[in-house]
Amino acid sequence: MNYSALPFSVRENIVTAQRLAWKRLATAGTWWDGATRVAIASEARQAQHCKFCAARRKALSPQAVHGQHDSTGLLSDALTEVIHRIVTDQSRLTKAFYSTALKSGISDGEYVETIGVIATVIAIDGFTRAIGLPQFSLPDPEPGEPSRHRPLGAKIDRAWVPTVSPEDVTEAEASLYNGLAGANIHRALSLVPAETTGFFNLDAVQYLPDAQLRDYGTEYRDLTHVQIELLAARVSALNQCVY
Repeated sequence: MNYSALPFSVRENIVTAQRLAWKRLATAGTWWDGATRVAIASEARQAQHCKFCAARRKALSPQAVHGQHDSTGLLSDALTEVIHRIVTDQSRLTKAFYSTALKSGISDGEYVETIGVIATVIAIDGFTRAIGLPQFSLPDPEPGEPSRHRPLGAKIDRAWVPTVSPEDVTEAEASLYNGLAGANIHRALSLVPAETTGFFNLDAVQYLPDAQLRDYGTEYRDLTHVQIELLAARVSALNQCVY
């Protein structure tokens, strides 16, 4: 993960955060081991070139098209389906889709961790694509066992998956919302606290830390708040993100 060949500099805190995210990707998480996490990252990249997914996106309903994913073959069919749908057709995900994933044997914690891995890969791949570089090679998996930590305060509240409200954080995940307001977007991955922390550590340097986001009297980047939010709104519209 090196930007030295570029004709312009990349902030050091971005490089540091991305390297940390890549290392975290390769190590055992909460529910998946390192090998599975890297395989999920690889499948997330593969999904963007899947002809079956492309055909489903053009259809009135994804259920109207039948076929097989162009996959890496490293993961189960059920997990491959989850990854491909999340990557390529996220605006049409339904609670029925989530329930089907659970019935296939994927736990709610595994589902959330999978989203965390995908989000991390997309954030870094999007960055390199934007500045004209090819994707970085995925890291080699590291040995280790998942922690299997499930927050005691996790419950069904405002999402299909259990989440942890700030008032329900226990000592075991006391740092979950450090520097974060605990808004819905922060709670999204909170069933797997390590994914919340990992993703928003990256978000803080590639976007803005939560406190700076609402400090409209100070400009912390070369782009102003208005310019940053214009780009964010445009990208959200293109991705059909209605958050």
